[in-house]
Amino acid sequence: MGLYEKLVAGEEKLSLVGLGYVGMPIAVAFARKIKVVGYDLNEKKIELYRSGVDPTREVGDEVIRNTTVEFTADETKLREAKFHIVAVPTPVNDDHTPDLTPVEGASRILGRNLQKGSVVVFESTVYPGVTEEICVPILEKESGLTCGADFKIGYSPERINPGDKVHRLETITKIVSGMDEETLDTVAKVYELVVEAGVYRAESIQVAEAAKVIENSQRDINIAFMNELSIIFNKMGIDTRSVLEAAGTKWNFLKFFPGLVGGHCIGVDPYYLTYRAEQMGYHSQIILAGRRINDDMGKYVAENVVKNLIRADVPVKRAKVAILGFTFKENCPDTRNTKVIDIVKELREYGIEPVIVDETADRDEAKRLYGVKLADRSAVNGVDALVIAVAHEEFADLDRETIDAFFNPANGKKVLVDVKGILDRKHYQDESYIYWRL
Repeated sequence: MGLYEKLVAGEEKLSLVGLGYVGMPIAVAFARKIKVVGYDLNEKKIELYRSGVDPTREVGDEVIRNTTVEFTADETKLREAKFHIVAVPTPVNDDHTPDLTPVEGASRILGRNLQKGSVVVFESTVYPGVTEEICVPILEKESGLTCGADFKIGYSPERINPGDKVHRLETITKIVSGMDEETLDTVAKVYELVVEAGVYRAESIQVAEAAKVIENSQRDINIAFMNELSIIFNKMGIDTRSVLEAAGTKWNFLKFFPGLVGGHCIGVDPYYLTYRAEQMGYHSQIILAGRRINDDMGKYVAENVVKNLIRADVPVKRAKVAILGFTFKENCPDTRNTKVIDIVKELREYGIEPVIVDETADRDEAKRLYGVKLADRSAVNGVDALVIAVAHEEFADLDRETIDAFFNPANGKKVLVDVKGILDRKHYQDESYIYWRL
C-alpha cells in the first residue's frame, strides 16, 4: 500500500506547515477527506483557530469550528505525518531581493521532524531552483535523511486568491510536480482529493516554479500598462476607464484596469524572477519597468490629491484628508505590502496626517506593521478631500448624500479621489465636486 492509499485509509496523516491565507484553506479542504495536522509557529494564531475564529476570513468561523484539522504550534506533531505541504510567505527585502527566511525556517522545522518515507511539497512562490537547491539541503541537514532515498519532494504552486469566494482551491486547476514519476503520481493523486478542477502535471519542479512566478509577473506587467495609460490620459484630460470600456468591446482586448499593486504575490513575485535572471547574467527590461511604474502609483495618487486640493483653494498643509481602505486588496483583511501606505507617507510629506478607515482590515496588523491606527467611519467628517483607496464591499453604501456629509461644508469644492472607480462618475460632475480617478 502506497502513501496515497494510506492517507485515504486513515493510516497516515497530512501536515500543513504555515496556516495563513493560503495554508489554512488547504488544511481545511484536506481535512474533509483525510487526517490533517495544521502547524504554525504563531501560537496566538493557533489559539484563534482552536477557539473557532478565522482571522483570515477565508473560510469563516463556522467552518473553523467544525473542521477536524489538528491545529498546533508544537512542531513535534509533524512527526505524525508523512505527506507535508509547506505554505509560508516568500516576501522581498527592502532592496527587492528575495527574502527566503520563512521558507528556509519552515524547511528547518520540518527537517527536524521528518520521517523516512515522507513526501514534502512546497507551495510557496519562489524562483526556479529554490526547492531543489535551497530547501532540499536544509531538509537533509536537519533530518539526517537523504532526498530520493529516504524522502521525496514536489512542488505545487499556490493559486488561492485571498478574499475571492469564486476562485478557490477546489475550483482552480492545480499545477503539480515531483522529483520523479512515482512522486509526481502520489502528489497528483493527493491533490485530486480536493481539487475539483483537476491537476496539471508539470514535467519538472523547476517548470512548476517558473509557471507560478510568471503568472503574477504577467498580471503585474498588464496592470503597469494600464497605470501608464492612466498617467497619459489624465494629462490629456481623458477618463481612462471610459477609454478602456470602449477598447474592451474588441474581442481580444485584455480587460485589465489601473490600480495600486500590493500584496504578497503580484507586487513581489516579479522580483523573484528578475533576481534569478540577474544571477544568470540577464537584466530584465520589461518586468522591472512594470514594477517601477506600479511601485510609484501610491505616490502618484497622493500628488493628485494635493494638486486637486490646490485647485479647490484649500490650504494643503494640515488639510483634513480621509482615506477609505487600507488593505492590499478588496474584501480581505490582509495589510501586508499594501500600497495605500505609500499614499499615506506621501501625504505626510505635505504636512497632511490622513484619517484612515477600514473595518475589513486587521487592525492589530496595521498597527504592528505600519504604526497606523485605523479609525471608525464616524471620524470621517469635515474633510477637505476623500480618497476611496480600496473597493471593499463595506463601501457599497456610499451614495452622493452619504459622501456629501463627509465634507467640510465651508469649502466651495469637494475633492473626491476614487482610486478604483467604484462610484458613478456622472453623479459627481458638477460645480461642487472635483472628481479624480486612475
